[in-house]
Amino acid sequence: MKVRKRSAVAVLAAGVLALTSACAAGNQGAPAAPGGGTGASGGAAAPAATYTPPKITLGTADDSKGPAIAPEGVVKGGTVTMIDRDDIGHLDPGQSYVNTMTNFGLLVHRTLTGYKRVAKGDYKLVGDLATDAGTPSDGGKTWTFTLKDGVKWEDGTPITSDDVKWTIERTFAPYITQGPTYVQQWLTEVDHKKAYKGPYDGKRLDAIETPDDKTIVFKFKTPHADANYAFAMGGYAIVPKAKDTKEQYDKKPFSAGPYVIKSHVPDKSMELERNPHWDPATDPIRGAYPDKWRLEFGQEALQITDRLMADTGPDQTAFTFYATVPPERLQQVLGDASLAPRLMKSPSPYGNYYYFNLDRVKDIKIRQAVNHAWPSKQIQQVMGGPAAAALPTTILNENTTVGYQAYDLFGKDAKPEGDIEKAKQLLAESSNPTPTIVYAYNQTPVQEQVTIVIKNALEKAGIKVVTKPLDRKTYYDSIGKVKNDFDLYWGGWGADWPSGSTVMPVIFGPVGDGAPNYSHLKDEELTKKMNDIMAMEDLDAANAAWMALDKEIQEKITPLVVAENRIANTLHGSKVGGAEIDPQSWVVSPNTIFVKQ
Repeated sequence: MKVRKRSAVAVLAAGVLALTSACAAGNQGAPAAPGGGTGASGGAAAPAATYTPPKITLGTADDSKGPAIAPEGVVKGGTVTMIDRDDIGHLDPGQSYVNTMTNFGLLVHRTLTGYKRVAKGDYKLVGDLATDAGTPSDGGKTWTFTLKDGVKWEDGTPITSDDVKWTIERTFAPYITQGPTYVQQWLTEVDHKKAYKGPYDGKRLDAIETPDDKTIVFKFKTPHADANYAFAMGGYAIVPKAKDTKEQYDKKPFSAGPYVIKSHVPDKSMELERNPHWDPATDPIRGAYPDKWRLEFGQEALQITDRLMADTGPDQTAFTFYATVPPERLQQVLGDASLAPRLMKSPSPYGNYYYFNLDRVKDIKIRQAVNHAWPSKQIQQVMGGPAAAALPTTILNENTTVGYQAYDLFGKDAKPEGDIEKAKQLLAESSNPTPTIVYAYNQTPVQEQVTIVIKNALEKAGIKVVTKPLDRKTYYDSIGKVKNDFDLYWGGWGADWPSGSTVMPVIFGPVGDGAPNYSHLKDEELTKKMNDIMAMEDLDAANAAWMALDKEIQEKITPLVVAENRIANTLHGSKVGGAEIDPQSWVVSPNTIFVKQ
């Protein structure tokens, strides 16, 4: 897959960069689906928070030095507790492409590059393990990185350039199915797993050179001036060649970050303690202020909210990565002035969709009928109203799309409750006026209610709905199988860095197990159009072309329903400092968290 080479450079020239981060976490009724925004796609009411894209600039070698810039009032030491519903789905960074997984990875993993927080809403792309954000040559086809002195694994052995090379090579292995694929495709071809099978049979990748223990050279097939942004993704965090246990690495990773995993009881708890070989002088990104982390799993959003509202005992030093205030507590929390200092609000930067499985739902009129019957307003009400969810109408997110242009193809603004009569008309014109839709959903309390709303609306139009609850921890694994038995299912996605080329060509890109093309859309004409846009040198023209293609895809193919965009309202304990919702991952960042004394 090509990425239009001027994307990051051109945006940086303007001094502002909008960031999000791939998959959101399984429509949990927490920051999972994206959110926020008004205008033509915002529904009838304004959201509870205004999204301001973070400022991102390109850092220097000096910016890449540690330690991280501390938040105001920081205190070191103590134990912080993170409470959430689900265990971390994948600990192997190569399998991590969901925001909650890559966010957790900041505690134990490190990448070549990363985002340094300068101040709230102000970030720099810097070297993490590397001395700087990388040096391009040959027009952007070649990228060279140099590792910092003193970066070590948890056993004290140095991190080497061969570890970096091995990290990328292992992502080609058949068992790696969930992580990002940009770098792999740039080094080989779109079908990267056909081009190379990984390093385990002894064959190495010639396109990555390691002239010495500190230097790594990537040689891409085509120019990629924004490659240093790709290397900041959690899915490319470094894995040690000497400790790679293949599939088993997902259960017990080796740390390069500030903490090591001391204990892990799956689906119940995890404890982290300091990594004695992590040197803050080498790390400009992670503050690592608490001595210990305790992660508690198995708590629903209502339980978490009630505990954080009560703010007693150990819960004073607790927070949550992604559990938003549930609908039944939202108005109480928003109306309680005493909770305001502990309430974080943020519309989501993600795109949020219900994908049709095009291998099964082949008639476009049926897909269009579902769109017209879709009960957007009722879903919004179940989620807590306009303060908890906005109602977009486009594939690209208006909060994070430069040159955004609204359209409303299915009349959602005029009839947010759905247009049952229009849906019936389309079904009457279809190949099957009384179709059956198998709807798979993430089994959470909120999604159980949403599923009832969807089922009732579609059945009013004459569509029989068979519901299939999926395990919350492995939701994406289930819908990610090409040969699944579902017709419709939710999926969240965000631009990996500021370019439409990290949205459209991904969610409508290669089809395969674990690939984010959940609709299984394969269209040669569409692929050509996307490639043409990515090759454009004029940024404004490209942005306009992505928006035009957005509408054309829905009009001519209709591979999905544009769903509600969540707005995060998240509490933390009174003795937790530095809590912020990260603008990239849309979950609370661990990098600035500290325990107040």
